[in-house]
Amino acid sequence: MKSHLKNFGPGLAVCFAIAIPAWLLGKVFPVVGGAVIAILAGMVITLFWNDKGVCDPGIHWTSKYILQAAVVLLGFGMDLGVILQTGRQSLPIIVCTISTSLILAWLLQKALHIPGKTSILIGVGSSICGGSAIAATAPVIHADDDEVAQSISVIFFFNVLAAIFFPMLGHALGFSTTSGGPFGIFAGTAVNDTSSVTAAAATWDSMWHLGTQTLDKAVTVKLTRTLAIIPITLVLALYQARAENNGGEKNKAGSFSFRRAFPMFILYFVIAAIITTVCIHFGVPAGVFAPLKELSKFMIIMAMAAIGLNSNVIKLIKSGGKPIVLGACCWVGITVVSLLMQHVMQIW
Repeated sequence: MKSHLKNFGPGLAVCFAIAIPAWLLGKVFPVVGGAVIAILAGMVITLFWNDKGVCDPGIHWTSKYILQAAVVLLGFGMDLGVILQTGRQSLPIIVCTISTSLILAWLLQKALHIPGKTSILIGVGSSICGGSAIAATAPVIHADDDEVAQSISVIFFFNVLAAIFFPMLGHALGFSTTSGGPFGIFAGTAVNDTSSVTAAAATWDSMWHLGTQTLDKAVTVKLTRTLAIIPITLVLALYQARAENNGGEKNKAGSFSFRRAFPMFILYFVIAAIITTVCIHFGVPAGVFAPLKELSKFMIIMAMAAIGLNSNVIKLIKSGGKPIVLGACCWVGITVVSLLMQHVMQIW
C-alpha cells in the first residue's frame, strides 16, 4: 500500500487538484460540464509542464483505473426496471439512431482515413451518452489519451450546439407545446451527453411552462440509451481480442480467450445496476445511490484531467478537421433519423 501511494500518490494528487475547481465550474456551467473543463485545463497545463517526473505514473494510473472505477459507479444510478419500462416507446428510435451513428462512423473512417479508434470513440460517444460512453469504450479498445481527448472535444462541440439550437429547431418543426413528451424523446435520442440533454429539455420546459415534463421524459430516454454501453463494449472487446490474435498477439495455446477479452469493469457496472434495481424494488429510496453517482461524475472529471495532462494539444489541433467532420455527420445523421422515426411512429 505504501509503495502504491509513493508511486501513484503525487500524480493522483495533481489530478485531484485539477478536478475540484473543474467540478465546481461544471456545476456553474452545466452545458460545458466538469469533464470538458478538466481535460482543457490538463491540456493547457501540460504545455508548460513537459517533464512530469514523479507525477507521471500516477497521472497514467488515474487515466486508466480511476476511469474504469467511475464507469462501475455509474451503474448505481440505474434502475433497470424503470428505465426499460419507461423507455419502451423510445427503444426503436434508440436502436435506429445508434445504428446510424456507428455505421456512419465506420464508413467515414474508411473514406476520410481517420484513425480507427478515434472513429469508434466518436461514433459511440455520439450515439450513446457522450463522455460516459467514451470513458467506457476507451479502455476496451486500448485507445490512447490523445484519441480520447480528441473524441471528447468533438462530442463537446456538438453538445453545445444541440443545447442551444434544438429548442429552436423543435419549435420550428412544430413539436407539441402542451406536452413535453415528444420533444423529450427527441432530446433524449438525438443529443449526445446527459448535460446537454438536460439543458435542452429544461429550456423547452421553461419556454412553454411545462414544469419538468420534458426533462423527466428526456432523462429517462437518455438512461435507456446508456444501457447500450453494455452490449457495444462487449462486442468491441471481442472484436479487439480477435484482431490482436489475428495480428499475432496470441496466447500460448494460440486460441481466443473470452475471459481475457471481456472487460471486467463492464461486468461490475452491470452488477451495480442490478444491485440498484433490486434495492429499489424492495423499497430502498433511489436517493440512497445519489452520492455514488456524484462520486462517479467526480472520478470521470479526475480521469479527464489526467487525459488532458497526457495529451498533445498541438497534435490535436492539427488533426482536428477530419474528426470534426465525422462528428458532424454522426450528429446530423442521428438528428434526422430521430425525427424521421418519431414522425413514422406518429409521436409528433
